[in-house]
Amino acid sequence: MCHGVEVIFDSDSCWQAIEAEDPRFDGWVFCGVKTTGIYCRPSCPARTPKRENVRFFASAAAAQAAGFRACKRCRPDATPGSPEWDGRADLVGRAMRLIADGVVDREGIRGLAARLGYSERQVHRQLMAVAGAGPLSLARAQRAQTARILLETTAVPITGVAFAAGFHSVRQFNATIQEIFAMTPTALRARGGADGENGGALTLRLPYRSPLDGDGLIAFLGLRAVPGVEQVLAGAYRRSLRLPHGPGTVELRPGDGHVRARYWLTDLRDLAAAMQRSRTLLDLDSDPASVAGALGDDPLLGALVRATPGRRVPGHVDGHELALRAVLGQQISLRGASTLAGRLVASHGEPLERPLGEVTHLFPAAQALAGANPDRLAMPAGRRRGLLALAKVLASGELVLDGGADRESSRRRLLELPGIGSWTADYIAMRALRDPDAFLSGDLGVRHALEQLGHDGRPAAAERLAERWRPYRAYAVQHLWASLQRPRRTACAAL
Repeated sequence: MCHGVEVIFDSDSCWQAIEAEDPRFDGWVFCGVKTTGIYCRPSCPARTPKRENVRFFASAAAAQAAGFRACKRCRPDATPGSPEWDGRADLVGRAMRLIADGVVDREGIRGLAARLGYSERQVHRQLMAVAGAGPLSLARAQRAQTARILLETTAVPITGVAFAAGFHSVRQFNATIQEIFAMTPTALRARGGADGENGGALTLRLPYRSPLDGDGLIAFLGLRAVPGVEQVLAGAYRRSLRLPHGPGTVELRPGDGHVRARYWLTDLRDLAAAMQRSRTLLDLDSDPASVAGALGDDPLLGALVRATPGRRVPGHVDGHELALRAVLGQQISLRGASTLAGRLVASHGEPLERPLGEVTHLFPAAQALAGANPDRLAMPAGRRRGLLALAKVLASGELVLDGGADRESSRRRLLELPGIGSWTADYIAMRALRDPDAFLSGDLGVRHALEQLGHDGRPAAAERLAERWRPYRAYAVQHLWASLQRPRRTACAAL
C-alpha cells in the first residue's frame, strides 16, 4: 500500500526506486520496513527488504506517526524536501510551505488554519489524505530534524536545543528524540562531527538534489544585490534576515552536494525558519531530473538546459521585501534598481546590531514604508504611488505574500494596485510565491532571448510557445535570461 504517495508515484515505481537505490526519489518517498520498524530513503545502501515488508509514505512525519524510526545509516530526515509542495497551489501545498516555515510552532493549528482560510478539521483532513500526517505530526518531525542539526553541529546546551527547536519541555524533547532516532540527545551529540560554531555563527550543511548550478545562483543574486542588505564575495552570498523572533544574517556558499550555510541569529528559535528560507531562496528542494526531463528535449530550450544542468529559480527569504523591490525595479536597469533600493535602505532600513561585512541593515519593513513621508521617497511619482499602495496593503495584512498565499487571488489583488502590471505580478509569483510555472511573457529579456534563438518574442507568441514548457515555465524563463550575453539588456530589473 502506498500511504499518501499515490498522488506522486505508484507503488511499483516506489519499489523500483528501492531496488535501484535511486537517489532521485529521496525526499519524495519514505520507505518503512515492518520487520525492523525503521524508515529509510529509497537510496539507502542497506540490504533490500522483501517487498511485502515495505510501506511507502509521502513524508517523514507519516512514517514516524506510523511508528517507524529514522534509519541511522541513510538519515532519511536529512533529505531535501519534496518538490511536490512547491508545485502544488492547493490547500496542501500552501499548508506544507507554512509548516516548513514554522507557523504551527509559532501560531498553532488555529493560526495555520486562519492563514489558509479553512477550518482546522479541513486542513487536517487534507494533509492526512495527501501527506499522510496531520499538521501536528508534520511540525513535530520538523522540530526533531532541527534538534538533530543543533545537537550534531553546535555546542548549544541540550536544554537550549530543546527550546530552540520548538519543543515546549525538555521531557517532550527527550521522548521525541528517543522515539524518532532511537538515541538519546547526548548520544546524538556524540555522533556529530560537522562544522559546528565558527566565529559566533551556526555552520550547517543544506542538502540538495544534484546537479546544482551554484555559480548561476550566486551570479543572479549578485546582479540584484541591494547595498546594505546583500553582499556577494568569492562565491558566497550574504544577506540580512527579518525573522519571527529577531534579525539575523546568513552566508550561503554552494559546494559539492550541499550548501554551506553560516547563520548569526538573535534568537535560536529562528533557526528552522532561517534554514527553510535559505532553501527557498536557492530553490534547493527542486528536482533537476524532472525539470530536465520536461525541458531537456525541447527543440528550443534543450541545448540551454543540457549546457547548464541544475539551473534553479531563485526564490526569496521574504515575500514582502521581494514584492517591494519588484515595484522599485520596474522599467529601469538592474544597476539603477539596486541604487534606488540602496537609498531606500539607507533612509528607512533598520541598522543591524551585528553587521556582517557590507551587510549592515534590514530591508525596510512594509509598515515603515506605509507610514513614510512621500516627499522623502526620491523616485518617479508613478513608482512612488505603486510602492506606497503595495506597502499599505502588506502592512495592514490585507495582502500576505508568503508560502501560504493563494497564488491566483494574490495575483488578482496585486493587479488591482496602482502601478503594478502583469509583469510585476508574475515576477512576484515566480520568486515570492514559488510558482514553478510562472511565466513572464511580457518581459523584454524573454523577448530578446527568443528573438536571438530565431523565434517571435512578442508577448502573445511567447505565451503560445511556452505552453509546451508547463509545468516548469519559470525554469524556462531562467534559461532564457541566462542565454543573453549581456544581462543588462534584459528588462528583468526587478530585484
